[in-house]
Amino acid sequence: MRKLYIFLTFIVISSFINQTLSAKLENNIVLKVENEIITKYDIKNKILSSLILSGKEINQENIDKYKKSTLDNLIQLKLMKIELSKYNLKDSPDKLDSYLRSLSSNNVDLLKKKFLDNKLDYDLFLDEIKIKLKWQDLIYLIYSKKIELDEKTIDIELQEIIQKKTEIDQYKLSEIEILLNGDETDAKNIKNIYDQIDLESFEDVAIRFSISQSSNNKGELGWVNGNILSKQIYNIVSNMKPGEISKPIMQQGSVIFLKLKDKRSVKSKGLDEIKLRKDLIVQKKNELFNLYSRSHLSKLKNTSFIEYR
Repeated sequence: MRKLYIFLTFIVISSFINQTLSAKLENNIVLKVENEIITKYDIKNKILSSLILSGKEINQENIDKYKKSTLDNLIQLKLMKIELSKYNLKDSPDKLDSYLRSLSSNNVDLLKKKFLDNKLDYDLFLDEIKIKLKWQDLIYLIYSKKIELDEKTIDIELQEIIQKKTEIDQYKLSEIEILLNGDETDAKNIKNIYDQIDLESFEDVAIRFSISQSSNNKGELGWVNGNILSKQIYNIVSNMKPGEISKPIMQQGSVIFLKLKDKRSVKSKGLDEIKLRKDLIVQKKNELFNLYSRSHLSKLKNTSFIEYR
C-alpha cells in the first residue's frame, strides 16, 4: 500500500512539474513558424551574440535596436530549416570551418571563448550557420540547371566590353541583400540595416543579415569590372567614393546595399581576357543564384503560417 502511495505521489508531482515547465515554455514563445518556435531565449542569445561578435557594448539601447532585425532573421532561419527538412542534405565541415575562420579572423578558439565567457549558446550559433550553408546547397540543387549560361553570348559580350573602351573601370565592392515583404515594413527594415551598419560594420551586418551567397565572405565581391554590372548598379557605383555606402537598390523581391571599398582603371589592352570572362560568368551566375534564393525564400514566407504570440 505504501509503495502504491509513493508511486501515485511521484506521478502527481511529475505531472505538475511537466505542466509547469510546459506553461513556462509557452509563456516564453514569441512566435511560431509552422511547427517551429522562436522563444525569448533564442532572441536574447542571438542579440547578445551579435553584440559581442561586433564588439559592441551590451546595453539596453543596443539591445532594443537589434530586436526587430533579429526576429526577422530568426524567421528566415526557421523557414530555411523547415524547407531543408524535406531534403537529405549533409553538413559540410569544410564549409563550416571556412565560415568560422572568416568570421573570427582565423581564431575560432577565441570565438568559442567569447561565447563561454558571456554564457551564450555556441551550439545554437553553429546550428544557424549550418542552416545557412545547407540552404545555399539546396538552392544550387534545385536551380543549378536554370543557372547555366550560353557560352556564345558570354563571348560576344566579352568582346564588346574590350572593344568599347581603352580603359575599364573596376570597383572593389561588398554587398548586403535582404528580402522585401512588399508592405509598410520594408521602409523600417531598410532603415534598420543602416542603423545596424552605424552600430557595427558593413561586413558584420552582411554576415548576420544578408541572404546573398557573399555573406559567407562578409559580403565581399572583390574587384568587379564596371562593364559587367547592370546599368542601374553601374550608374550608382560609378558616382560613389571609396568608403561610401549606396542608397537602397531595389530588386525583384529584395533590396541591395553596396559598399565601395576602392576603385581603379585598367588598360583594356593589358587586361586578362580569361579572368574577365571568368568574372563575367561568375557575376551572371551569382545574380541568378541570388534571384532564385530570395524568390524561393519569399515564396515560403508567403505560404507559411506565422503566428505572433
